[in-house]
Amino acid sequence: MWDDRRRYLDGYKPKPFNSDTGDSEAQRDRARLIHSSAFRRLQSKTQVLGIGESDFYRTRLTHSLEVAQIGSGICENLRERYSSEKEFLDWIPTLSQIEAICLAHDIGHPPFGHGGEVALNFYMHELGGFEGNGQTLRIVSQLGEYSPDRGLDLTRRTMLGLLKYPVLHNEVASYDNACSCRTKINIDAYKPPKCIHDDDDEILRWILDGIPRNDVSEFRSRKKKDGKLKSKYKAFDTSIMELADDISYGVHDLEDALALRLVTEREWNNEVIDKLSGNNAISDDIAFYTKKLFSDSNKERKHAISKLIGYFIPEITIKNQKKFETPLLDLQAVMSDDASKTLEVLKDFVFKHVIKRPEVQTLEYKGQQMVLSLFEVLQDNPKRLLPLSTYEKYSESPNPKRVISDYISGMTDSYATKLYHKLFSPDMGSIFDRM
Repeated sequence: MWDDRRRYLDGYKPKPFNSDTGDSEAQRDRARLIHSSAFRRLQSKTQVLGIGESDFYRTRLTHSLEVAQIGSGICENLRERYSSEKEFLDWIPTLSQIEAICLAHDIGHPPFGHGGEVALNFYMHELGGFEGNGQTLRIVSQLGEYSPDRGLDLTRRTMLGLLKYPVLHNEVASYDNACSCRTKINIDAYKPPKCIHDDDDEILRWILDGIPRNDVSEFRSRKKKDGKLKSKYKAFDTSIMELADDISYGVHDLEDALALRLVTEREWNNEVIDKLSGNNAISDDIAFYTKKLFSDSNKERKHAISKLIGYFIPEITIKNQKKFETPLLDLQAVMSDDASKTLEVLKDFVFKHVIKRPEVQTLEYKGQQMVLSLFEVLQDNPKRLLPLSTYEKYSESPNPKRVISDYISGMTDSYATKLYHKLFSPDMGSIFDRM
């Protein structure tokens, strides 16, 4: 069941891949993702810091490559740990499988990071919503270029692994604090819930087709947290990918902050060292980490970063939830309490001193305002300004603004900036600039 692809239309037939092994379909998924335009565009999309500020720090592309490497490391460690436990071993994803999921996990994120995400949801919240992970599902199932109308046409297991939040927008959305005047000066109230778009209900049902009805019902259930409805569960492969993503965020984004001198040793001591106690990597060797991380040498810093990664991966095990009949839903990758606490402290440190830094927020806000302006002018002038192929989809769509949302979300930071200036800056633009 889990290697199924969607039905082919118009005579489109799949071709044999490299080999006839149990992993060949996952290899095909990974290959299609690597060669897709959506994956290439990640090289010019914001990870944390703005594109073009430096040639050192990470983009969404380098981040995704690192998440894939960490994800494969987690699976190798789990495979060795559970080599004699068939109930776990049989379900640990192959390296091709987990790499495909990790490489694809961010391809739906729009230009300018979460600022662009909120801007698109500002216009789409009454039309099915916009959320970066939900857009990932749209790309792999509809918008990608490897089949006429089935997107990248990935296997069911890969798509299940990408389904971080198996709930529809209308099932979890709440904008009670949204400004009634719909001002664009501050649109924070339109931050989307973690979900997939209402338009993609059919895709969600296809992914879960064949799973026992009780499992589907439980898997799609919601919980209330901080006054908001949220999804309760994720699949086994997803739990591995999310741990790899968290490790990369907490450790690699910390490396960027250190290299660019965005944090001081005093802040490190007060907000990381002082919060950690007990048996964990940093508190066990404080002098080593402080010296290496704040060294002027990239090699010294990388030594400490690599050691941190090497600490977290072996701290991950498999837990049986005993809630689902389907192993891919019931099994979960979990991190030990001490390691999880350490990682949360690092993530909070990065969040405070990098993501929430006013200089970073200023760039994100500027990008958000550009996305708002682009959406507004395109929705009011679709025939005049949309590319011909995009306008054709727009004129045939039951939800035309979804087509505009798809168009803008696929832009890189640099392309969105260029289009903005072409439309709004009097001295910019040429008839030779292709849309």
